[in-house]
Amino acid sequence: MKTFDTNSMFLFTMAGIVILFVLAQSLFFLIKAWKRARELGIDNKTLIRIAKGSAVFTVAPAISIILGVITLSKFLGLPLPWLRLSVLGALTYELPAATTVANSLGVSISSGVTDPKVYSTIAWVMTLGIMSGLLIITLFLKKIQGGIDSIQQKDRKWGEIFNTSIFMGMISAFLGMIFSDITIGITGWIPVFVMVISSIIMIICGYFIKVHNIKWLEDYALSISMLLSMALSIPITNLIK
Repeated sequence: MKTFDTNSMFLFTMAGIVILFVLAQSLFFLIKAWKRARELGIDNKTLIRIAKGSAVFTVAPAISIILGVITLSKFLGLPLPWLRLSVLGALTYELPAATTVANSLGVSISSGVTDPKVYSTIAWVMTLGIMSGLLIITLFLKKIQGGIDSIQQKDRKWGEIFNTSIFMGMISAFLGMIFSDITIGITGWIPVFVMVISSIIMIICGYFIKVHNIKWLEDYALSISMLLSMALSIPITNLIK
């Protein structure tokens, strides 16, 4: 009996087709935008400078995406993470979604998914779950944004508190996963230690941005924090275990 391969050529082909379509769509709108800019009288030198600047500043987010693909590919293979994080997705959503599905099915994904039913279930949950954001934005964004603007116009202070509360609520959802295993012993604290180190690195980056006015660091602070905290998680894990 042929075993299920998460890196099969079929999966690579399907993912490649979707990604090529998205790239073609991006190129189409890039050409349309360029032509429209020329119609508005913007010269080629200005457009080229903008394009080069945009290309440079896509490097930082791309590093975070690559890290996400590498992390997920360990147990889901390369095609699915490549597809998810290239088109629509984020590591902060994809990894918890995959882990939650695996736990609910009573399987461990630490050594790789070999059951096609588990794999397809994870893929469906990751895809359908992220689609809720698209539907909410499409149908309700204007109303939600109008409500937020109304609060800010009536009371700017409460408007800022409201926005901060929304952000902290989102962060709290992920903090639950970080602290979920602290009762099992010292090894359960490893994610907490890594989070603390990542926060310290981000604070240091913020210090240099704010005090020393290193503006370029704003676009790379997240990637630097992720890379260094992931690298330091190895000696922390070895030390604790």
